[in-house]
Amino acid sequence: MPDCQNPVNFQIAAFYQFSQVPTKNVGMLAEQIEKLGQSMDLRGLVILADEGINGTVSGRTQNEVSRFFLELESLLGLTAITPKWSEAPAWPFRKFKVRVRREIVTLGFAEGELPVQPLPPKSDRHLAPQEWNRCLQEEEVVVLDTRNWYETRIGKFKSAVDPKLDEFREFEDYLDSCDILKDRKVLIYCTGGIRCEKAIVEMENKGFQNVFQLDGGILGYLAEFPNDQFDGECFVFDQRVAVDQKLQPTVIYKMCPHCGQPADQPLTCLRCDSNTVVCPTCAGHEDLRFRTCSKNCAHHYGRAPGKKGRSQDQGFRFEARRAKTSDS
Repeated sequence: MPDCQNPVNFQIAAFYQFSQVPTKNVGMLAEQIEKLGQSMDLRGLVILADEGINGTVSGRTQNEVSRFFLELESLLGLTAITPKWSEAPAWPFRKFKVRVRREIVTLGFAEGELPVQPLPPKSDRHLAPQEWNRCLQEEEVVVLDTRNWYETRIGKFKSAVDPKLDEFREFEDYLDSCDILKDRKVLIYCTGGIRCEKAIVEMENKGFQNVFQLDGGILGYLAEFPNDQFDGECFVFDQRVAVDQKLQPTVIYKMCPHCGQPADQPLTCLRCDSNTVVCPTCAGHEDLRFRTCSKNCAHHYGRAPGKKGRSQDQGFRFEARRAKTSDS
């Protein structure tokens, strides 16, 4: 809800649900969902596949977003959607879009092969944040992060193992080469829970006998236990870039203009002299084009390194809209 310091707080809901969607209807349903979200003046990104739905949706009020979920449940025949809520003083997306994919979270499967089927929701393998905390503090466990390396770089659970994945589809190969004993108690986690739904099944298929996932992921955990067992900030796949321990948009990181990863390394653009930030990877790149403030400046710098240009408009930037009270 809005507070006196932030007169406008856009409500943001991350959600997913595995539910069989008839293949022949996926495209038609995607169009209906997109029109629905646009008609309700929402913004976000929704992924639809034969196996279910996954996305993040934002609106001006929680009631508006909740009404969208009710319509979505009716349209797709879903059980009650239980999103992870957060808020921000600006739109985290430019528009409302629905994408059709083979999987709602990509573990990767061959043509004609069925995707990994997740465990039943709220199974005994799903740990609530309270039980997760108890296990971390009282038991000998392995904590395994299933996210990508650029996500873990800005925050993770204390003592968590980082597989250093470039993308989630590499998780299966990691399991084949890691030294985690198959009988160890392993706690796995991700941003909102969806990657773990597939990761836990994949681990059990490979012989891991005692695996549990954090129900609701980091977002659900921070809603109950800020500044506890999770260190740093949580990367999110929208214009906020990351959220802090109180699920507020980061004030540390911006989006790297070259790769889209969390950026906090200050530099002055070699072409237009704008002050900007890039991610540590791009900051350390030998190619000087990465020491620019935008892809446009990088392109022109590459063509004429000694020629200066005017300051670049870097397009939609979350921080530029923090004080806005309505869509512009």
